[in-house]
This record gives sequence, structure tokens and C-alpha cells, in this order.
Amino acid sequence: MAKREFEKIDKKAAPNWKVKMHEIIFEADTPKGKLFDVVLLWAILASVIAVMLETVDSIKTAHRDFLIILEWVFTILFSIEYFLRLISINKPWKYATSFMGIVDLLSTIPTYISLFVAGPQYLLVIRTIRLLRVFRILKLTRYISEANVLKNALKASAVKITVFIGGVIVLVLIMGTLMYIIEGPEHGFTSIPTSMYWTVVTITTVGYGDIAPATTLGQTLASVIMLLGYGIIAVPTGIVGGEIAKSKMPKDKSEVSTQSCPHCSEEGHDYDAKYCKNCGERL
Repeated sequence: MAKREFEKIDKKAAPNWKVKMHEIIFEADTPKGKLFDVVLLWAILASVIAVMLETVDSIKTAHRDFLIILEWVFTILFSIEYFLRLISINKPWKYATSFMGIVDLLSTIPTYISLFVAGPQYLLVIRTIRLLRVFRILKLTRYISEANVLKNALKASAVKITVFIGGVIVLVLIMGTLMYIIEGPEHGFTSIPTSMYWTVVTITTVGYGDIAPATTLGQTLASVIMLLGYGIIAVPTGIVGGEIAKSKMPKDKSEVSTQSCPHCSEEGHDYDAKYCKNCGERL
């Protein structure tokens, strides 16, 4: 059977409730879909604020039980939402292994882990990543397009930046060892790892001041490392900036729709797209 015929049959075979659910949960073109996403965003904000307030001693003491109940209410709601997302698409594993799918899952797990280990519930602030959906809801497609340019530039720069970071690590090791030899434990450079820590702090121009060279030779080497730091900081910026300049999008391709693929939940398709750019299935 031809692929196109299979796609048509597959789409017709999908239950009506599943199609409707997908439109509401994954898309923002319909009033119900937009309402669902807006309510979801407010729920995410409220849940993150509740987690933050729980770390304030005075509020935690006065409203501890209420905050715990609130946390569980939000977690259960987000768990139900995650389950509905899985059953509303034809290929659940595609969504489950996507970036937003993993984020959606991680936004619920910490509360369940907190039943056995104290502390993980504070990791629920990862839910703030889900607020990225606001660009799709408000149809700010220009921002989505610019985000894609930045993402592509970072991908293209990954190898160059990895090689660069490798060179920086070697430089830190050499400079840290030299500083350990010059200054020694009597001036706070008790080991090569400690000296490497000082080198990283210095080369990034952070300068905590907890360790400082005392000898003239050590101060001279520190000055050289500081000057190198300015050049090192500029290199990754130049690499990514160059890739952004190269990844210019044609104007007719810069706008994307809010439509989500019913098979793999991929978003960011062109307005005139008929097939998903991720899995190739019919939209």
C-alpha cells in the first residue's frame, strides 16, 4: 500500500474524541485549545510560586499543610495532563522522548520522589520551562523563528565550542600547576586542583579573592591569566555570532504556525506545511 494512502487511512481511523483532544491539548488555534493552554500556564506559575514560598520559614510554618495540599493538587493535575498528551497522539513515544515531553514528565516526578526522599520537590521549578509555550499560545511566531535560528546556531557551533573548551581545560591545568609550583601551600595553593580552581575563577574574571598570589612571579602570572581571560570569553561569542549570521532565513519561511503534529507532537511548522518536518506524517 502506498504511503500516502496509509496516512489517509490512519487519519480517518483515529477516533473523533482523540482528534478533539489533540486539538485542545496540543494546538492553540481554537478557543478551547487557547483556553486550555492559558489555564495551564497560570497553573504552572501558581505551582512554582507555591514551591518558592515553601522555602520561606515564616510562610512554611504558618501554611505548611496548605502548601503541601496545593503541591499535590498541581502534581496530580499535571500528571493527568501528561497522560492525556500521551493518549491523544498516534505515536506517544515520540512525544515522551521529545524535549518538552521530558520536561513535562520531570515536572511531576519530584513530588512522588519526595514521598521517599526529602528535598526533591523543590526541583519542581523545572516547570518554568513549560512557560515557553506562551510564545505558541500568543502566536508570537516571530520569537519562535528567532529561537530556531539561535538553536541551529548553537548546534552548528557545538563542535567548535567543544574543541575550544578542551583547549581551555588544558590551559587551566598548565596555569594551575605553574601557580602551585610558584606559590605553594604557604600562600593557599595547597594542591593542583585548588590552584586550578583559582585559575578558573581568575580566567573567567570572577575573582572571589579567597586565594591570591603573594609573590611577584605569581602576581605576574596572575596578570597574564587575567588578560587571557578577556580573549577566552570573547571566542565562544564570536563562534555563535558567526553561525547566527550564516543562518539567515528567507522571509517567506520565517513565519510558523501553531499547529502540532498529531503523530509526534512536533511544533513550529510553516503555515503551508502539509507534512510534519520531524516524522514526515500528514498534518
